[in-house]
Order: sequence, then C-alpha cells, then structure tokens
Amino acid sequence: MPNARTHLTDLAHSLGFEVTGWADALPRPSEIETYQGWLGSGRQAGMDYLTRQLPRRADLSSSLAGVGSVLVLGVSHAFAPQPVPAGGVRLGRVARYAWTPDYHAQLEPLLERLQREAASLGVRARGYVDHGPVMERALAGRAFPGWQGKSGMLLSTALGAFTTLAVLLTDLPAPPETPGHPDRCGTCRRCITACPTGAIGPDRLIDARVCLSALTIEHRGPLPWELRPAVGEWLLGCDVCSEVCPWSVHAGPLSRLFVPDPELAHPDLLHFFGTSEREFQRRFGHTAFARPRRKGMARNAVNVVGNDPARRGREVLHLASADPAWEVREAAAWAWGRWEDRAEVEPLLTDPVAEVAAAARRVLESGEPEHT
Repeated sequence: MPNARTHLTDLAHSLGFEVTGWADALPRPSEIETYQGWLGSGRQAGMDYLTRQLPRRADLSSSLAGVGSVLVLGVSHAFAPQPVPAGGVRLGRVARYAWTPDYHAQLEPLLERLQREAASLGVRARGYVDHGPVMERALAGRAFPGWQGKSGMLLSTALGAFTTLAVLLTDLPAPPETPGHPDRCGTCRRCITACPTGAIGPDRLIDARVCLSALTIEHRGPLPWELRPAVGEWLLGCDVCSEVCPWSVHAGPLSRLFVPDPELAHPDLLHFFGTSEREFQRRFGHTAFARPRRKGMARNAVNVVGNDPARRGREVLHLASADPAWEVREAAAWAWGRWEDRAEVEPLLTDPVAEVAAAARRVLESGEPEHT
C-alpha cells in the first residue's frame, strides 16, 4: 500500500499539482468544535448549506465508505500582474483565483485521472474540489508543510497564501501521523490590520457577514449600505489578506498549471449590462463570474464605479439606472449619491420597487459623503 501512495503522489505532481501530502481521515474533535463554534456564531452569513453539511464534514466515511487516507493537493494561483486590455470600462479588481477559467472545471479532470489510476491499483477513491463536504484546510494543515495563518488561509513558506486546494479520499490505511508544521506567523498582524472590514477574528476565523469575498460572491440582494464604501474597487472577491502576507510576497508568482486571462483579470464592466442571463452565462459560464450571476456582477460593477474617486464609468451608472434587476437600480441610486448627482437620483424616486425608491430618497435626504 505505501507504493500506491507514492505512485498517486508522483502522478499528482506530473499532472501539475505544486504541493501534495497525505493525511488520515479521522475526525479531530478540536477541528469540529471550532467549526461548530464558527457556525454557531453566525459568521457563515447566508451560507446555510454549511450547517446542513456539518455531519458529513465531520465524518468523511459518509462520502467514501472505508476512507482511511486523504491525498491533499494544492495548486498555486499566484499570478503576475496582467496587462489591461484596450476598450470598454476597465475598473475594479478581481481576486486572482478568478483570473483563470473556473478552477473546478480545470481540476476535476485531474482528480478523475487520479481516481482511475487508484482503481487500477485496487484502491477506491473519490475526489473533491471545494464543493464537497470536506474541511480541506484542516486536512491540508495535517498533510502539507504549511499551517493555518492568522488570516484563516492555509499558508506555506513555499507557496504563500495563493493556493487552491483539492482532495482525493481513498480507502488506503491511515498514514503514520506526523507533527504539524510550526506556525510561522509569529507576531505579524499584517493580514488583520489590512482587512478593509475587520473580517478576520482573533481566532483565525473569518466573519463572512463582512468579508468582501463573501459579499461580492455569495451575498444576494443589495450590499449592506454601511459596507459599500469599504468594498472599494473590489469587483469580485478580495485578495488583501493574501497579498500583504510576507510569505506570499516572498513566494512571488508561481502558478504553472493555471493560466491567467487578462479579460478576466480586468473585465469590461459593460459586459454585465444590456444582456440576458442566458447570454451572460454563454460568455462567463466557464468563469467564477457565474457564481454571483449577471445581476450580482452588475451590482458589484455599480459599487466599484460609485467608489471611484475619479468618477469614471458614467455609462455604467446610466445603464444601471434602467437595469431590469432592482438590486442593480438600487445600487445605482447609491452610486449617483456618491457622485453627488441629484438630478440622476431623482427619477429613481418613482421606481416601482419600494427598495429602489427608498434608496433614492435616502440619498436625497441624507446625502453620501464625498470621496476622501
């Protein structure tokens, strides 16, 4: 059986995974208690499916009967800066993991290849890429030469924080237990102090209710009014805590499997308007932009334009004011208020959706502070 582990590890590296490691599949009471405490505090925001999945996350045998060993796999998405394409309205920032087509679609065929190879060795296996009931970071902390940083991210002295995780559950016996990697965060608090909304707790857990990644990707409906300025220029996701980590800075651009696309790193905001959901999916269904869907990306684009100190992207706000999604029109009222353009806000007072009219009225009655 050790030869099977070695064989699968070598194959994983040949397929392009930068880092691999084996962990036993036994649940750790401390990990489960920490996760339960996070859920109990409500910091998962609207992601209620995480609570429903807890029993399966705590017991991996519910996903693969007889599971004993887990091959944990890591791929770097530490890209070098990408050139800004010409044309369109190119404002805002996109988290680096989304600079490449959907990583699920890229990694799943590799996991299927590992599953087939495992089967040829008489090993039952099942792979997951971030969508199954698996606590990947906890497993990675046992398997990799890495640790859970103060940002809550898995950190590595070799890869920094820009690592995409996948796992291959197997029925191989549990590997010998090894001591965990020492914590290399030391007294550093750069990720905590740099977080735009203070989403990183002292327990190294993230409050998704205020995390910019959760707000711009998972949150449905209007963004919380009081957090919109803090979202700043982030169009999708947020990399602040990973970017400022000294280990990420030291590692530099490393990705060799994923290839960045400048059109995803710097998308034209106009693509999110004047198009149907079907057309949007045809253009972006293979990317991370599909998660918040067309109206989520349009809402985020309006927020970015509203926060732009140079007041660029007026055409975006005009399109947003007449968008079929009320959440986008509501965001437009707020953004026009940031620009102190009362004439553009006033027509939204008669919007048939009460939330939009209320937002316009709020802007006109209280105003929005000027950019600082």
